[in-house]
Amino acid sequence: MSDELEVLIDKRDGLGLITLNRPKAINALSHAMVRTISDALRDWADDDEVRTVVVTGAGERGLCAGGDIVAIYNDAKNRRPQVSGADSEAGRFWRDEYILNALIGRYPKPYVVVMDGIVMGGGVGIAGHGSHRIVTERSSVGMPEVGIGFIPDVGGTYLLSRAPGELGTHLALTTARMKAGDAIAAGFADYFVPSEQIPSLLNTLRTESADIAIAKYATAAPEPELLAQRHWIDACYSADTVAQIVTRLQANPAEQAAQAASDVLTKSPVALQVTLRSLRSAREADSLEAVLNEEYRVSVASLDSHDLVEGIRAQVIDKDRNPQWSPASLAEVDPAQVDAYFAELGEWELGLTTPKEQR
Repeated sequence: MSDELEVLIDKRDGLGLITLNRPKAINALSHAMVRTISDALRDWADDDEVRTVVVTGAGERGLCAGGDIVAIYNDAKNRRPQVSGADSEAGRFWRDEYILNALIGRYPKPYVVVMDGIVMGGGVGIAGHGSHRIVTERSSVGMPEVGIGFIPDVGGTYLLSRAPGELGTHLALTTARMKAGDAIAAGFADYFVPSEQIPSLLNTLRTESADIAIAKYATAAPEPELLAQRHWIDACYSADTVAQIVTRLQANPAEQAAQAASDVLTKSPVALQVTLRSLRSAREADSLEAVLNEEYRVSVASLDSHDLVEGIRAQVIDKDRNPQWSPASLAEVDPAQVDAYFAELGEWELGLTTPKEQR
């Protein structure tokens, strides 16, 4: 199979093998990659020759750095006003991506994903809803969206809202990265396997079930750092608004709280407020599908925002790391701006349903 393919798909020894193959871009997801992965998973769901699906990333840097945000930047910057965001290139990409996330979340066979190295944004969507999620000592997992004027998506708000206490709120608003122990503690991963053991694990999966193979190589994860900080995280992030959260963080005596406040205040004010509302809403949702439906509305609305284009410009295009957010402060955000992100899309709704709802 050509090394130029963005996703390598193979089937052998009872395994359906998916290898993200854009190592220079840390395997960032393109629309074509999403469609290829979806097609393979659908083909294998009823294929008796496939016992287990295995997902890995090519190269040494990580499983997946997220979606192709340069393509999203170009679409948002150049989209004609008369074209619905849902019918834009980015809107169609997100639609297929979120459908894939839901497919992974209910996949009927073991879905083993190796979260080695960087796993960000869309990479969490590929990994975080799987049945057997493996991290290593090299793992760095996070949802960095508010730093580019975007909002956690790909079912990220589902995972974040179900982390213990307010850990997910802290992770979302600061864009903090999780190492292996924290990723497991927060519910983003299940098993710790040293990176040097991954080749042996993958080989063992050829002859053993996912549970048995992983049990042979999984060891105790490193001690999570975030759990020991829940006393100030829960106290501060349980506030009703982002402004109140920042006030509590600034008043808290914990050194980490002051740093968290500084981190939050560098992010897009409107994205922060939309994110908090999204997290609170996801916490009450009864399914991943319901959360993805709302995330789709929010993502499409982001295409019309100043901050998404500006955030990607500052972090990725010009790399000046100096985004000029609009509004520039939390106090200047009009509640109507936040409401607009959650407006229904009519005929363009994502419309995912659960198996129960389908009957």
